[in-house]
Amino acid sequence: MKVYIYSSSGHAFGLENVRRCSAIYKQLEEFNPTLATADYRAATFAKSELGVKVGLGVDVIGNLPHMMGKGDILVYDSDEPSETMTSYMKEYCTLLYKVGSEIPANIVDQDFFNHEDIKREKAFFFADDDYANEILRLCENQESQDLAILWGHYFFFKNEDAIAKAFAEVIEEEDYIETVKTTRYLLTSTVHSVLESLAAGNKPVFYKRCDKDTQNEDLIAKYNVPVVTGSTMSEINDNFNKVCENYPEVKQIENVSLENIKDEIAPILEKFKHIYAALDYK
Repeated sequence: MKVYIYSSSGHAFGLENVRRCSAIYKQLEEFNPTLATADYRAATFAKSELGVKVGLGVDVIGNLPHMMGKGDILVYDSDEPSETMTSYMKEYCTLLYKVGSEIPANIVDQDFFNHEDIKREKAFFFADDDYANEILRLCENQESQDLAILWGHYFFFKNEDAIAKAFAEVIEEEDYIETVKTTRYLLTSTVHSVLESLAAGNKPVFYKRCDKDTQNEDLIAKYNVPVVTGSTMSEINDNFNKVCENYPEVKQIENVSLENIKDEIAPILEKFKHIYAALDYK
């Protein structure tokens, strides 16, 4: 019996779920879980940058039975399953946890709660994805902003020069964690990055994208995080600066522990281990 964690990911989706699932992975690491992502690139990133030891791409959640065995344990962060598929998953798995239901959606890597000194006053992390070239559109015919942009994992390389000209600095994606932890005011359109910034003791500002829906947006209001909009990068940056000058009091984020989940998983794995040993002996 094994523990699997599945995360949606991809060029049009981003890495928000992968970052969240990597935080879950690290809390469940004693069970030697496997992280499965929708695309192989995300799995490789999770292993190289997010502390995941075992990860692989499976394309869609429906492919999980090709690697899982009946009775395995699954944590999933995805809206892919229909009601019918979910019922099959409940029958197939000994334990089944959905992020946002059985596991809180506001879980972040516990390392972000280890506060570090501020190294940067402001930075912009649009997202890991920009499939519709939205950031490119925002930067068209714009003067260079006095603001650094943190590069998104799935940004198209052909757009790099045009985007770089619109900002004072391009921060490499490998510096994501350090940037989020050490930037006082982080402007971002991903809710998970907002939560990580809050955990780090900083002051995030949420940018409301107009090209796609935002998952878990209710958490922005829950923590009283300020929101900015804009149709050009100049307008967005101006609104961002105004918010920074009069930043509101935000609510402290909880350090979510999965001890209750671990207490459910541990005895089941232990019981299976004894049953398997007895069968092997026979």
